[in-house]
Amino acid sequence: MATHVRAEERGDERGALLAFLEEQRGGIRRALLGLTEEQARSLPSASELSLGGLLKHVAEIEEYWVALAQQAPPKVQRDQSNWHESFRLVDDETVAGQLARWEEVAGRTEAYVRSVPSLDDAFPLPDAPWFPPDERVSVRWLCLHLIRETARHAGHADVIRESLDGKTAFELVGLEKAAAPPS
Repeated sequence: MATHVRAEERGDERGALLAFLEEQRGGIRRALLGLTEEQARSLPSASELSLGGLLKHVAEIEEYWVALAQQAPPKVQRDQSNWHESFRLVDDETVAGQLARWEEVAGRTEAYVRSVPSLDDAFPLPDAPWFPPDERVSVRWLCLHLIRETARHAGHADVIRESLDGKTAFELVGLEKAAAPPS
């Protein structure tokens, strides 16, 4: 763990879940600090993963899951024909553009989680071979799933960044603090 998540106010489960999700988002954002677009798009290993692609994917998948919870159609439709594009910056997409998009998505996620009457409120999972039929999950499950998904990719981002220039998560936390305006 490269950063600390402050304790929530007593009884603020939503705040605690959202704080842990934001901490994991920060790991991915920090992995992009100081990189050029070319570096963010590069594939430094045998994997097809780039930092820019991971950024796009986590923003897109968070947006998808919150839409699913709201029983709304996702903004981006993915299937087998275009799934690979969810892990790649394409055309005129940029890191800055994806960071701005993710910030908006994160704001909508927080607003949604804070607005539901209960974290026990449930929604149906999509019909997919990897989900049990007719399964419903709670908003609490959604938050935990987003934390898990983002943390998994934050770990990927750490490895990719270290492969690019040797910078570790701890060094990137230091760079972020040095670049932050004084409080």
